[in-house]
Amino acid sequence: MKNRPSSQKSFLKKLLSKMLSAGEQATALLYTLKWLVICVLVGVLAGSASAFFLVALDWVTNYREANTWIIWLLPIGGFAVGLLYHYYAGRAAKGNNLLLEEIHRPRKVIPFRMAPLVLLGTLVTHLLGGSAGREGTAVQMGGAIADQFTFLFRLRPRDRKILIITGISAGFASLFGTPLAGAIFGLEVFILGRLRYEALLPSFLAAVIADYVCLAWGVGHMHFTIPFVPEINATGIASALGAGAVFGIAGMAFAKSTHFFTQQFKQHVSYSPFRPLLGGAVIAIAVWGMGTTKYIGLGIPTILQAFEVAQPWYASIVKIVLTAFTLGAGFKGGEVTPLFFTGATLGNALSGFIPLPMALLAGMGFVAVFSGATNTPLTCTIMAIELFGAESSVFMALACVTAYLFSGHSGVYGSQIIGTPKHLFFGREKGQDIASVAASRKKRE
Repeated sequence: MKNRPSSQKSFLKKLLSKMLSAGEQATALLYTLKWLVICVLVGVLAGSASAFFLVALDWVTNYREANTWIIWLLPIGGFAVGLLYHYYAGRAAKGNNLLLEEIHRPRKVIPFRMAPLVLLGTLVTHLLGGSAGREGTAVQMGGAIADQFTFLFRLRPRDRKILIITGISAGFASLFGTPLAGAIFGLEVFILGRLRYEALLPSFLAAVIADYVCLAWGVGHMHFTIPFVPEINATGIASALGAGAVFGIAGMAFAKSTHFFTQQFKQHVSYSPFRPLLGGAVIAIAVWGMGTTKYIGLGIPTILQAFEVAQPWYASIVKIVLTAFTLGAGFKGGEVTPLFFTGATLGNALSGFIPLPMALLAGMGFVAVFSGATNTPLTCTIMAIELFGAESSVFMALACVTAYLFSGHSGVYGSQIIGTPKHLFFGREKGQDIASVAASRKKRE
């Protein structure tokens, strides 16, 4: 009888322990249900927006190629979009950088007008012959749509950060048909060298649902084939590292060129609607002078050809200059597909010097230049696996992480914050954003 109180205490301790354990699971269940509801809404809307955008983009591209005279209207279209952004965009004019800024320091809900403005602006750019991508449009639409649920669910700043991440992930995943890469992109893009693990589940949920919805609308994506992948050996590893270094420098050149032309236009043309007007005229004349539309728009036919047929050695350089000039002049669109073009054609050219198959090098360049320019090596490695298969994953990973290192603290997204410097030599730049780092270096020079 004397042992009964102690046995009761032991029983109560075990019961309390089980209740606490069950409490953790209950909390996890509530968290999952909460974000499942939110991510279904975000995924359905972002996936549907991407599906509409892809169909519309395909239509305007086909129309332009069948009616190339329309390229002469690029200055007028640029001026019209410039006026629209100058007088109505407000904060939305910052584009992707506004999304990153709101993740770092939540202030105001992203204006919904960002979505229709960037959609219209990008379609005009591609219809009339600018050189730009599409990821920026999908990401901005996804982020703007997602952030509107801040009001509906009365989310706190911490949850609002996750909400914007879900929108970014959903937009990226549904645009490229890469749900895993899209999920990681949302977690990786806003801070260099770190991931936000509390957003893992919402990011993956939104990405998978958005991709499913886009496919359910009957909208497909690009397909690639790498017919032969050699076995891993010392020569292959050295080749992957060397190619990755070149791809990283190309990514850095792309980013710096875009920022250079943006600064030049701002410095010399004070009234912003005149920038795409003048830039559009230059691009139209350049396309007429080249006698080909190969280097404008997305350039998907050339990307596909780069896996099979030798391309001009200068193709990647022309694409970098045209895209940097287009975006610097104020036209709307993304950077990623032009980065794919740059990387695929550069890898194609390197196949004459590096002992790896042409298709493999084109695929490595496809993702590695993207990795260097956006500082997202994990996203790009996973994207390579989703697009090309796991057989080439070691080569892809080596190229992506090497490109990430060799691109330095540069990138197309100026609001990316340096969470973990790429090298101890750059340790003093920790906590700064890429735009500030570039400005500081310029002053020192």
